[in-house]
Amino acid sequence: MELLASEPDLSAAVLSQCSHLTPELALKWASIEPQRGQLNFAGADDLCGFALKNGKKVRGHTLLWHQSVPDWAPPLLREPDGWLIVSRYFGSIIPRFGDIVTTWDVVNEPIEVADGRPDGLRANAFLQAFGDGYIGRALAEARLFAPKGVLMINEYGLEYDTDEHAARRRALLGLIERLRKEGAPLAGLGLQSHLDLRKGRVSQPALRAFLDAVMDLGLFVEVTELDVKEADYTASPEARDAVVADEVRRYLDVVLDTRRVVGVSTWGLSDRRSWLEVTPEDRARFPDAWRDGSSPGVNRGLPLDASMRETPMYAAIVQALDGRRPFPAFAL
Repeated sequence: MELLASEPDLSAAVLSQCSHLTPELALKWASIEPQRGQLNFAGADDLCGFALKNGKKVRGHTLLWHQSVPDWAPPLLREPDGWLIVSRYFGSIIPRFGDIVTTWDVVNEPIEVADGRPDGLRANAFLQAFGDGYIGRALAEARLFAPKGVLMINEYGLEYDTDEHAARRRALLGLIERLRKEGAPLAGLGLQSHLDLRKGRVSQPALRAFLDAVMDLGLFVEVTELDVKEADYTASPEARDAVVADEVRRYLDVVLDTRRVVGVSTWGLSDRRSWLEVTPEDRARFPDAWRDGSSPGVNRGLPLDASMRETPMYAAIVQALDGRRPFPAFAL
């Protein structure tokens, strides 16, 4: 909300382009309860109030995420009654925002094949405390407080024809299959969709096969965090924008052809405020560039550029969505 309040052009773009808002931090556990029992809803209340005033919805991102566990929580979660901490947290946040948040990312990023488990689950604080059933348990707990809510898991690293991404797809499908067999109230899968041009091109065949399998398991899919990390920062801005737009078009051509896709959200709206940066490592890949004092500028991977002008990526998304509505085109 601080950015929306301090940057009127960003606020105007959000109001004109977005039907849903996704808070980056305001609904995450470590932000709301940094000290045990001391709940601070100020940021979430401000964002939800802004959304309500302007006729927008808010995505519930996210209830359980390994990178947003309060420092005080892990040892207490491992106690015999540790699940009460999770239950109390769900009970404090879900009903509070139930009028404006109808969709919750209950568990964010549960897969990490590098952790070496046969099932591919991330060895996070929740798995260590509650075992591999914690995801189904969290979904059931969320259902108690959101009887009509849409409950999802959200994951990244699914797009490329690499051993790692193939293993992540297999692990995630295995998890979904187990949850469905257990009767967990899982409705949808969020595809974070952080595309990375350094990895080459998205594998359309692998992605299509994966999404078909998700559909066969009865879930809908939603693109939840679409953006693009560039590879070549030495090209002209026009050439860079064209490459980004082409890859977004290729990706959405597959995703939007699935039988049960419900929406597309980007992770940020403008390149001015993107988590994707031109890093020192990026610059090191081009040691002879920018010696004249010029700069590659910002990473160009969102629908609006740093001046809030529509980019070719914007046009690619609109073109991909044409005829496939009604569902929201963009969310922040």
